[in-house]
This record gives sequence, structure tokens and C-alpha cells, in this order.
Amino acid sequence: MKKWIPSIFVMIGIFYLSSRTGSELNQMFPFFKDLNWGHLVAYFILAMTFIYALIGKFPLIKSMVVAVVLSVIYGLTDEWHQMYVPGRTPDIHDLVNDFIGAIVGVIVFYFWVRKKESKE
Repeated sequence: MKKWIPSIFVMIGIFYLSSRTGSELNQMFPFFKDLNWGHLVAYFILAMTFIYALIGKFPLIKSMVVAVVLSVIYGLTDEWHQMYVPGRTPDIHDLVNDFIGAIVGVIVFYFWVRKKESKE
């Protein structure tokens, strides 16, 4: 259960940030001028925390697939949540960026594991 704690914290962070308006986020993260980068980074990290939680329970490839699926499901709930946040609207492009961030996250994790295994 401890391995899920990072995922929970990242999901809380995403929920908090998606409760902010675009102008608030631009003030908080001026270096992300385009909020799509925020989606890519957040879901990259979320997918990696999901893999961390799953890696001992499933083979690597299955963990990667489950991590992406969980990330996209959370992205769907995040877009749904934004329907109720003043100044925010759900956007399919955000969900696509969530998916891309999660895919890149699991690919990076895959190559990190393979590199680590080759050194052993």
C-alpha cells in the first residue's frame, strides 16, 4: 500500500491545480506559458508513480499498460471535474496531452529499467 502514496499525492496535486483558473496557473507556473505542457508533465509523473506502485505485482509491460490506462482514467475524471470549476472547461486536447505524457513516462521508465538491468 505504501507504494501507492506517491500516486495519491500526484493525483491530489493534479486535482488542486485543475481547480485553479488559467490565469492563476499562469501566475503559479509562468514558465509553462501553454498549459498543455502542464498536462504532459503532470501525467508523465503520474504514470511513473503508477508503475512504481505496480512493478512488483505485474510484469513490466503489463505494469506499463495499466499505468497508462489508470492515467487516462484519472485524466477523464479530471476533465469531468473541470466542468464544475468556474473559468475551466473540459477539453479533449488536454486528455490527449495527458495520454502523451503518460506514454512518454512509461517509455522513459522502460528504458531506465532496461539500462539498470544491463548494468547488473
